[in-house]
Amino acid sequence: MDVRDGGPVIGRESELREVTRTLLSTGDPARVLLLVGAAGTGKTAVLEHARRAAVEEGARVLRLRCHDGGSTPGAAALADGVHSALAKLHGRRTTVRVSGARRPGRQRVVSYGELSQLSALSEALTEAARDSPFALLLDDVDRLPSATASALGLLIRVFRPAGVPMVMAGRPAHPRDGGASQLTSAADRLLELPPLRPADVEALMVHVLGRPVEPALVTAVLHALGPMAGTPEAVLSVLDSMDGRGGLLELGGHVCLTEPEQALRLTTDLAQLRRLCWPGEPPDTADLDAAAAVARALEHAEIRFDDLHRLKPGGPRRAGLVDRALTPLVGDGILTVDEDGRASFAVPALAAALRALPTHHEVSSLHALITRSLSDRLGAETAGGGHPRLADHVTAAGAELDDALAVDVLLAAARTDARSDWPRSVRAYSSALGRLAPYDRRTPGVLYESAELSLRHADHPGALALGEPLLACLDASPAERDGSEPQDGDRDLDLDRDQDQDRNRLVYVTEVWALASLHEHRLPYTDADADGPGFDSGSGSPNTSVAEHLAAVEGFAALAGPYGIGRVADRPAGEGRRTTFPPVVGRRPGSGPLPSPAELRLLAAAAGGRAELLAALGTLPSEADSARTVDRLRHAATHADLADALAAVLGDRYTGAGDSTATRYHAMVRSYLEGDWDQALSAARRIEARSRTRGTEAATAQCARALAAEIHCARGELGHARAWLELVPDSVAHPLVAWARMSLRYWSGRTAQALEGAREDVRRARGSGLLSGIEKVLLRYLSYALLEGMPQVMRRTLGELEALHEEVGSAMTRETVLLGRGLVHGEVDGALAALRSVEQRGDVYMGLLCRLCLVEIGDDSDRRLAEASYLAQSLGIGRATRTTLGHMARRRSLVLPRLRPARDRLSEADIRLTVLVSDGATNRQIAARLASSEKTVERRLTQLFQRTGCRSRAELAAAWLDGSLADRGLVPDGVPGTSR
Repeated sequence: MDVRDGGPVIGRESELREVTRTLLSTGDPARVLLLVGAAGTGKTAVLEHARRAAVEEGARVLRLRCHDGGSTPGAAALADGVHSALAKLHGRRTTVRVSGARRPGRQRVVSYGELSQLSALSEALTEAARDSPFALLLDDVDRLPSATASALGLLIRVFRPAGVPMVMAGRPAHPRDGGASQLTSAADRLLELPPLRPADVEALMVHVLGRPVEPALVTAVLHALGPMAGTPEAVLSVLDSMDGRGGLLELGGHVCLTEPEQALRLTTDLAQLRRLCWPGEPPDTADLDAAAAVARALEHAEIRFDDLHRLKPGGPRRAGLVDRALTPLVGDGILTVDEDGRASFAVPALAAALRALPTHHEVSSLHALITRSLSDRLGAETAGGGHPRLADHVTAAGAELDDALAVDVLLAAARTDARSDWPRSVRAYSSALGRLAPYDRRTPGVLYESAELSLRHADHPGALALGEPLLACLDASPAERDGSEPQDGDRDLDLDRDQDQDRNRLVYVTEVWALASLHEHRLPYTDADADGPGFDSGSGSPNTSVAEHLAAVEGFAALAGPYGIGRVADRPAGEGRRTTFPPVVGRRPGSGPLPSPAELRLLAAAAGGRAELLAALGTLPSEADSARTVDRLRHAATHADLADALAAVLGDRYTGAGDSTATRYHAMVRSYLEGDWDQALSAARRIEARSRTRGTEAATAQCARALAAEIHCARGELGHARAWLELVPDSVAHPLVAWARMSLRYWSGRTAQALEGAREDVRRARGSGLLSGIEKVLLRYLSYALLEGMPQVMRRTLGELEALHEEVGSAMTRETVLLGRGLVHGEVDGALAALRSVEQRGDVYMGLLCRLCLVEIGDDSDRRLAEASYLAQSLGIGRATRTTLGHMARRRSLVLPRLRPARDRLSEADIRLTVLVSDGATNRQIAARLASSEKTVERRLTQLFQRTGCRSRAELAAAWLDGSLADRGLVPDGVPGTSR
C-alpha cells in the first residue's frame, strides 16, 4: 500500500485495528503479532498507520532495526538494534543494561554464551518497559539474516520480555528459511493480509486518481493483474504506468481507460518489477532479458512445450535460449502451463511490462522454426488444416517465412478454424490478405470468406479491417487477376464466369464493409475530392474514387445522417453516381444477413415523413408492413439507435451488433429510457473512451454525447453537459442533438438563445429530411414557453406539433400532441392517454413530463406531484427540476413531498464514526482510529449532522443510543447495537 501521501489504508480496516490493539497491549496483556503478506500487499502501510494510531492513544512505539548493522548476525545484531531503539527513551540506566547485554556478543563464546546474552537483553527490555511502557515494531523480518531471525525467535519463545508487545511484518516464510520460520512459531498471533476485494481496489483507484473511476477501468486492471489483482502496490504500478503514457481520460467526472486492455502493464522499473513479481531470488540481467524474449514470443502466438521439443537440432541459439528460459519461469510460477502444454504468463500486466523492456533476442525465428517443423514434414496445407494454431505463428514470423508457404498455411488454418475458433480464423484471413497480391486470383475469394465469417459472428471491427485489401483488389483489373489472355471460346466463357463470380463477391464484401462501418459509427465514404465519394478504409490510407462505382456503398451511406453518424448527404439522387458493375441478378451467396436496397430505403425513411415511409414499405413483402415493426423503427430513428432499427427490419436475419459502437449505444438508449441514468452515462463514457483507444477502428456515436449531455443537464451538472456537447460537431443536425443543446442553453440562463437556436436546429433538421425526434424539441420548446409565461408562443408551438403529427404520424408525435393540448387547453383525458402510452413504451423521463403536465392542469395534483417527485429522485434530477416542481407546487397551493433518497442510509464508515462519537472519542482520537486527519473527521461529522438532522455530537450520540436513527430508516438492517 502506498503511504506517500499519508492517505488512508484501504481495505485493511480490521487488520489495522488488530495491529493497533497489539501495540497498545502493554503490561500483562502484551502479545507478539506477526503480520505476513506477499510483496506489495501493504504490510508497511498497515504498520505505519497502526503506529500513528497507537501514538495518538498515548502509547510509545519503538522501531527495531537489525538488518544492516555492522554487528555479527545473531544475538549481537539484535542487541545493537534494541540499544538503538531504547536510546530514544533517554534512560541512562536502561542503556547501561542493554550495553552490558551487547558485550558478550563481541567475544568468541560457545552456544550458551548467546543464551546468556539473550537473557540479559530480555531483562533489560523488561526493566525498561516497567519504567516507561513501550511496544516494539519490526518490519521486513524476511530480510533478517538467518542467525538474527533465529536469535529473535529464541528471545520471544524462551526469554520473552515481560510487558513488551511486539509487532513484526514480513513475507510468508518458506520451510527452507529456518530463521524466519521460527518467528512464525514464536508469535502469539499470525495475521495474514488477504488480497484486496474488487470494491477495495476500486476505492484505492479512486483515492489515488482523486476522481471516480469507470467500472470498465477497474475490470481491466483486475484482469490485467490476474492473481496479483488484490495487491495494492501492483494496482498502483499499473495506474502509474497508464498515467505516464496518457492512457487515462476524464469524462463526465469519471476516469476512463483509453488504451487496449492487453496493453496494461506494470512498471518497467527493474527493481520494483523484481521485488513484486519474483517470489524467490530476483533474476539477473540475463534472466530478465530472456524473460522479455519469452513475453514477446507469447504475444501473438501460443507456445506449447511439444512444439519446442519438435524443433530440429541445431536451430538458432536465440530460439534455444527462449526454450531454456521457460523452465525457470514455470518453476517460479510466473509462467503457467495448462493440460495441453500451452504456456502463458499468470499476470498479463507483467508480460506487457517485459515486452516493453529492451532485449537483444529476436523471436520471429522461433515462430518460423515452429511452423517449418510441421510444414516440412506434413506439407503446408496439411499442417495448417491439422494444426490451425500455426496461423498465429506464421503471422508472428513475418518475413522469416516466404509468402507462398505462409499463405497456404494461413488459408488452410482459417478454413479449418472457421467454426471452432472463428476469432483466430479471422486473424488468419487478415494475415493472408496482407501477403496476397491484390491481383492474385485467390484474393476475391479470401475477401469473401473473411467478410462472410465476420458478418456471421457480428465481428464488425474485423469486417471494417477489410477496407484496405478490398480497395487494393478493386484497383486491380480482371486481366491482372487472370494473368493471361484467353486461348479459345471455352476459356473465354470460363473467364467471364470467374469474373462474374469475383464481381459478386466483391460487391458482397463491399456491402459487409459498409454495414460494419455504420456499426462502428464511421462514414461508409468520405468526400475525398470534388468528383465524388472516396473510400474510407478505416485504416488511414488515402481515399480513391473506386468506391463511387459501387452503388451499394451509397445505399448504406444514406443512413449516416438519420442515425447521427454524420451529416446528411446533400447530393441529389443520381448525381455523381456512376455504376461500372451491372445489377446482380438473383440472390448472392450469403447475402441473407445484409439489408436489401429496399430495406435500406426503409431504414432511411424511418426518420422522415409518413408518405416517404409508406412508399418504402410498399416495396417490401406484405408481412413487413406491421404496425409494431413501424413503431419500433420510428422509435429507433428518433433515438438514432441503428442496432435496434436493423433488428426491427431484418428480424431473424439480423446477426447482431456484436461488441460494436452501435450495440453499446443501443444499451445506453435502453438504460436511459428505463431510468437507469448512471448506467447510461457509464455506457457513454465507454463509447467515448473506446473511440480514443489506440489500436481500434471505432468512431464516436454523436448522439451518445448528446444524450450524456442531456442527463447531466437534467441533473444540474451543467459543466459536464457543456463538455459533452462541445464534442459534437456543428454539422450534426440530428434532432436529439438539438434537444440537448436547447436544454443546456436554457438552464445556463440563455433563454433567448435557447429558443432561437431550437428554431434554427428544427429548420436544419427539416431541411435534411430528419423529422423523427423534432417532436421532442417542440415539446421542450412549449414547456419552456410555459415557464417563461409566453401563452402565444405555446399556442403557436402546439400548432407546429399538430402539423408535425399530420406529417409523421408516429406514436411519439401523438403523445407530444396530447401533452401539448393538455398544457395549452387543459385537456386532462388526452394527457392521461399520453401517460398510458408512454408507460407502455417504457420511457421514464417522458413519464415524469406527463405527470408534471397533469399537476399543471389539476388532475389529482397531490398524487401526481408525489409521483413526479419520486421519479425525479430515482433519476437523480438536479436543482433545476426540483425548482420547477417547487414553483408548480406553490402555484397550485400544494406541498412538495420531502424525500430521502435510498443512498442517504448511513454507510459502514458513517456508522463507525457515529459509534466513536457515542463512545465519547475526541476528533483527534477518531482520526487516529480511522487513520485519517482531524480535518477529514470534522468534514465527515458536518456531513453526518446534515444527513441525520442532529445539531451536535451529543444529539448524534443520543439518537444512536436510543435507536432514533434506526427508527428513521437511516441504519441498514442487521447492524449490531441498534434498537427499533
